[in-house]
Amino acid sequence: MPNPLHDPRYAVLRELLVRERERRGLTQVEVAAALGKPQSYVSKYERGERRLDLIEFATVARALSADPLALLRALLEKIG
Repeated sequence: MPNPLHDPRYAVLRELLVRERERRGLTQVEVAAALGKPQSYVSKYERGERRLDLIEFATVARALSADPLALLRALLEKIG
């Protein structure tokens, strides 16, 4: 079974999260601080070295002050 980190749908999700962070003018350090995690945590999920489960995704969305449902809708629109 192929590594799910290489699934192109995760690349779309990562792109959405990075774009949202940048749109809000946040650094990885600021997001990590809001999550109570090291900056490397944000870097790893943004680079595709770490997957986010559903709870982590919702927590990241909230740290970005973004609506998790809106991000999921955007993801579904992009991946079909």
